[in-house]
Amino acid sequence: MDLVGLIPSFGGLIWTIGAFIIALSIIVAIHEYGHYIVGRWSGIHAEVFSIGFGPVLTSRVDKRGTVWQIAALPFGGFVKFKGDANAASVGSEDTAELTPAERRATMTGAPLWARAATVFAGPAFNFIFAFFVFAILVMFRGVASDPLTIAELSPLPGDYGLDVGDEILAIDGRETPAFDQFSSFVDALPVQPVLAYRVLRNGAEVVVDGPYPRPAQALAVTLDSAALDAGIEQGDVIQAVDGAPVFAFGQLREIVGASDGAPLALTIWRDGEVIEKTLEPRRMDLPMPEGGFETRWLIGIQGGLFFEPQSESPGLLEAATYGVERVNFIITSTFSGLYHMVVGAISTCNISGPIGIAEVSGAAASQGWFTFVSFIAMLSVAVGLLNLFPIPVLDGGHLVFHAWEALTGHPPSERALNILMTVGLGLMAMLMVFAITNDLFCP
Repeated sequence: MDLVGLIPSFGGLIWTIGAFIIALSIIVAIHEYGHYIVGRWSGIHAEVFSIGFGPVLTSRVDKRGTVWQIAALPFGGFVKFKGDANAASVGSEDTAELTPAERRATMTGAPLWARAATVFAGPAFNFIFAFFVFAILVMFRGVASDPLTIAELSPLPGDYGLDVGDEILAIDGRETPAFDQFSSFVDALPVQPVLAYRVLRNGAEVVVDGPYPRPAQALAVTLDSAALDAGIEQGDVIQAVDGAPVFAFGQLREIVGASDGAPLALTIWRDGEVIEKTLEPRRMDLPMPEGGFETRWLIGIQGGLFFEPQSESPGLLEAATYGVERVNFIITSTFSGLYHMVVGAISTCNISGPIGIAEVSGAAASQGWFTFVSFIAMLSVAVGLLNLFPIPVLDGGHLVFHAWEALTGHPPSERALNILMTVGLGLMAMLMVFAITNDLFCP
């Protein structure tokens, strides 16, 4: 693979690395703060809180005696609790000479519940952070309100009579339903380039021409996609594929789905200019809302309505419900994806390593703060979930050790711990090599 191809066209290598470092640093800080604060609440003293590894760039000591530092290698972090041999070990210092109160403040001397809660808190804070981000974003963006009213129109080729502020009463002679039923309503409309819209404008009903509600327009460009690599931008309108005119997003989806990966020549309208792009659809495994995966050929654009409806901020309960649903969907999709990869139903290329994640980080940042923040929340869930896997060296492995101690009354022997930690490090090294290989050689 040409290494130059790893540098995304949207911003270059520096932009990509910068976005990756920002995303990773935020997620690491949230994860490690979970360990720190729950440990502190549980009576365990934190000696060092570090963002990054290696040489220390800057540090300060707080009133509790904890060193807060930023290190030179910003690809992780750690909290070193009193009694830890090091930040990544389950071993301990010699605490025999400590008083009972001093020993209680160490990681090894604290009660089992305190140690387990401190370990679990890191992944838990990743999930909680993502929940709040998703809930706040939906409150910021809002949800469509009834009656269905145009708040913003997407630029489209052609001359239509619709305007901002129009309340859509009917399309093609059919009364419009509430917005939560509008998608099914659009599916039942005739697929035509021009439809009659009856709207309420300044207190009077008028009938004007308008486009098919879901035009062949890229309302969003998917990260790490053929469309993004080909230079397709948000707002682009696909007017033809291989010379055949298209005007509805459903038509475009059918053509791409039937392409079998063959190159497609797109005629695109962009801000009054017509340009040509050629791209090759990619075979993608998509998680389904009801579970499982669907494999389809995709170019990587998302469609939708040609207008933004007027919206209102959802209530706290509705926003919280959305946040829970998003976190749950990411978790269940991850487990489903792993299962389907193990049984061979979908490709193992769905596992990305640091190169792939860095590329997607840069792509997300290039599409604006909303997309970037959403990506950070999604990645936070993934990091939290990965850390709960029962692999020694990960939080999940430590929780297994604590479960063993709870069942037997004593922790695993030092010899067993050393063997298990070595195995865990080997597994993580193998996973990292596998993921980087995917980054370099998977299409």
